[in-house]
Amino acid sequence: MTMGNDYANPEEYGLADLLCCAASREVQDNEIVFAGTGLPMVAIMLAQKTHAPNLKLIFEAGTLDGRPPELPTSVGDARCEMGASRSSGLHDAFSIAQRGYVDLGFLGGAELDEYGNVNTTVIGDYLEPELRLTGSGGNPDINSFAKRTVFIMVHEKRRFTKNVSYITSPGWRVKKWPGGEFVHRRELYGFAYRGGPSAIISTLGVFRFDAQSGRIYLDTCHPGKSPREIADMCQFDLDLSRVSGETLPPTREELRIIHEVLDPEQIFIPRVKPVHPVREPAAVAPSSATSAGVNVLPGGSPVVQPPS
Repeated sequence: MTMGNDYANPEEYGLADLLCCAASREVQDNEIVFAGTGLPMVAIMLAQKTHAPNLKLIFEAGTLDGRPPELPTSVGDARCEMGASRSSGLHDAFSIAQRGYVDLGFLGGAELDEYGNVNTTVIGDYLEPELRLTGSGGNPDINSFAKRTVFIMVHEKRRFTKNVSYITSPGWRVKKWPGGEFVHRRELYGFAYRGGPSAIISTLGVFRFDAQSGRIYLDTCHPGKSPREIADMCQFDLDLSRVSGETLPPTREELRIIHEVLDPEQIFIPRVKPVHPVREPAAVAPSSATSAGVNVLPGGSPVVQPPS
């Protein structure tokens, strides 16, 4: 299915819509894509119903090539099995990834550094942390096995840091032990190297990585955001030399699919409520009721006051 460029106006979509559509456009047709629960699942299914009808979707819990007609609430939802080639378990799903068949994986993170190292484990010292996070789950596995990974993150200055507290998922430059020196991901992974982080979609913009240095750079700014504003929200020096413009907004057809087909119950993506102009209340002529202890609210509704 192809879509025209009937882009929605800013008041017609929310931030979640924008992130979902930006993530969906990272998917290419005929790819094998690994999905977790939440917004990435909506994004992949949106791609499947628009520009990538032949993608193969692997739900993390073990359903292969699932084509559910409606949005599952999680990767373990029985609806994931509808239209699937195989319904198995975690072992099969991650075995396929380990064998190198997965083209793209969507992940999240709590902290990110300028080389794409991601932390979902702990803030502060590992043994005496300031905050213990949810842990790795399948994050490092998918990030290591997939040819490309896309991270979707909330953008705060404390999250886009010079050095992450803990490397849960390796980026493009990581420490090589026992010496501890930073080397390129390709050198560290050796024959097991397949790729790495390809994009970061944050709540402020879309970022990519230089093929040689592995450093992050800003690709597009979300509508209403400036490159300098985004750079100020990073603790490292953000490369602004390759900004290509503004992140494309959702099309009206994408919004229709998201809210009428995929997520009408607003499980993951809330629908933006239309803004109606405020109407001034009509003037109410005084009547005899006013002197009898009755006031009139805008719109003509009477409110009876207690007698003095």
